[in-house]
Amino acid sequence: MARPLTLAATGDSLVTKRIPESRDPAARALVDLIRSADVRFTNLEGTLHDYRGFPQASSGGTYVVGSPRIIDDLTRIGFNLFAAANNHMLDWGEGGLFGTMETLDRAGVVYAGIGRHLQEARSPRYLEVGPGRVALLAVTSTFPPHAPAGEQRPDCQGRPGVNPLRFEETITVDAGTLAFLAELHGRLDVDAHRALSIQLGFTRPDPEGIATLFGRRFRAGEPAGVHTAPHLGDLAGNVAWIRDARRQADWVIVSVHAHEMAGSDREQPAEFIHVFCRAAVDAGADVVLGHGPHLLRGLELYRGRPIFYSLGNFIFQNEVLQRQPADFYERLGLPQTATPADLFDARSAGGGFVADPRYWETVVPLCRFDGGALAEIRLYPATLGYGLPRPQRGSPVLAAGEAGRAIIERVAHLSTGCRITWRPDGFGEVRW
Repeated sequence: MARPLTLAATGDSLVTKRIPESRDPAARALVDLIRSADVRFTNLEGTLHDYRGFPQASSGGTYVVGSPRIIDDLTRIGFNLFAAANNHMLDWGEGGLFGTMETLDRAGVVYAGIGRHLQEARSPRYLEVGPGRVALLAVTSTFPPHAPAGEQRPDCQGRPGVNPLRFEETITVDAGTLAFLAELHGRLDVDAHRALSIQLGFTRPDPEGIATLFGRRFRAGEPAGVHTAPHLGDLAGNVAWIRDARRQADWVIVSVHAHEMAGSDREQPAEFIHVFCRAAVDAGADVVLGHGPHLLRGLELYRGRPIFYSLGNFIFQNEVLQRQPADFYERLGLPQTATPADLFDARSAGGGFVADPRYWETVVPLCRFDGGALAEIRLYPATLGYGLPRPQRGSPVLAAGEAGRAIIERVAHLSTGCRITWRPDGFGEVRW
């Protein structure tokens, strides 16, 4: 019988500058809460190195890099378990990836989701704590094309990168609409390059019932809509390792970094994310910790196990970087004489993250397991300084009173399979 264990979990820690100890009582109380748990998890949303490697032609958005000393700040807060599979981990190419891995290895922390080849990136890592052994596996469905780790062969080395969870998107339309789109597609000759690639044997033709038109997959049927499904190979590969971890550890944690949404609603995860998270629980995960869209999504209690579809931002310092590559400036139409402050002013000119308070709110779940089963979940609300000046926002403090209640009620509205009630002493109580 497993001994009792507590888990404190956070979402994205996008850290680009040092984190001094705060004198704010609400910030210190949040740190104390995290330190009170046996397992203290965060997603390392970015790289930690001294500008090692080269900025890539495509990135996760902002090219995220911070000093290697930031890992000391994160461990001082209390974190002892890190997910590293996300869309920023290859912003600076393999040099930035290896530099980050060396930073984490020197600090002696447990991290998962990246490696020198696919098996290393996909396999679980283990944290030894007083109550027992904890396995962490980390995947990301959001990444630039160069980021996924590659599998080794007996005759060829693999590729460094992140543990990918690819997915397929298929648009279902009625037969008449599909015929019209196919006729228009052929008349405009927009995919001549793909047709040639199929002819030369570099691309597989569409399977029966699927038509690739204008770069998207279509099929005839009902009801009309966009449907997503996890890549079968990535699903099977990750499930196999979760099952392995189930036999090797007392508790299994699966981290999922996913920006993809249902339609245009950022608070709702795409269909394939539900499929993968439930498959992870079926394979033996005790808890699934989601993050990626930079705002909160709901909690699902599935077979007695919690799936947090997104815990939002925990630390969000994506406006105070000292260097960004020329590509980023060019995308925003800025000249070579522009400065980082000009760049982030331009990015925020249309609103962006700074205009929406949801990007500056989070919850920190405190989960208690007893006898191998989930015994309790408390959700502690926090805010990250929405409306404060750029240098001051992005660091979390516990949210009290009506501000905290509003955050918990929003999570409750998004959640399924459980009831979440605001407690006046400062947290949301989850019941099932």
